Amino acid sequence: MAQPVRPRRSVLYMPGSNARALEKAKSLPADALILDLEDAVAPDAKVAARDQVVGAVEQGSYGPREVVIRVNGSGTPWHADDLAAAAASRAEAVLLPKVEGAGQVRAAAAALPEGMDLWCMIETPLAILHAEEIAAASPAVRCLVMGTSDLATDLNALHTPRREPFLTSLSLCLLAARAYGLAALDGVYLDLENDDGFEAACHQGRDLGFDGKTLIHPRQVEPANRVFAPSNQDITEADIIVTAFEQAQAEGKGVVVVNGQLVENLHVAAARRLLALADAITARQEGA
Repeated sequence: MAQPVRPRRSVLYMPGSNARALEKAKSLPADALILDLEDAVAPDAKVAARDQVVGAVEQGSYGPREVVIRVNGSGTPWHADDLAAAAASRAEAVLLPKVEGAGQVRAAAAALPEGMDLWCMIETPLAILHAEEIAAASPAVRCLVMGTSDLATDLNALHTPRREPFLTSLSLCLLAARAYGLAALDGVYLDLENDDGFEAACHQGRDLGFDGKTLIHPRQVEPANRVFAPSNQDITEADIIVTAFEQAQAEGKGVVVVNGQLVENLHVAAARRLLALADAITARQEGA
């Protein structure tokens, strides 16, 4: 079953050990925040970062932003305590890194309370090959997140402008997510000095079908929000399609034509989803 439409255009990683970053995140226009206990935190700061992140979440001052805690992976010394702390917090979801199979997913899901979502990072070759079983492992799984940085290392691949080495992996992750009604987020873009390159990567991710992009710096939020949002033209065209379809139904007509093109149920469903996303973005901005 498909999830309710929720904007996830910009999903920003924030280091859990940096109190200033956690505070700044409360004012950023990101759709979602990943408060990170894993890659962004040194081993000797893991416990303090966990306490700091949980404390920040408990304050409940992140407004309409979706708050996710990325725990350390299974098999690490911090995983069990991270998962327990996140499960007891007010976070909306837990992000599980280094997922490679259904067993890891089910073990993590069993530790979460009912209603808390589980997001899974797809960042290794084995995870790509097992993307479908990961997506189907538990009803708690609501989002697949591409980890292209780790994947590049494992593949011995280069970060090319058009990301040719990752297209197969991106598509397999997206197929698994859509097959099970999950959200799908594109990986991060590492070159903070290349604004044009970042925007091109956002356009590519949007064209592939991703809901949004994971980010490593606040300066990336605005372009991600803009690229992954429906344009005014998109909204106008979607509204025309829905209106024409509903009018044809009311008049008992079996065929709907808009601008010379036949409109089928699948076009109407896509148009309604786009309009719902536009409404959700407006509501999110008004609640910021």
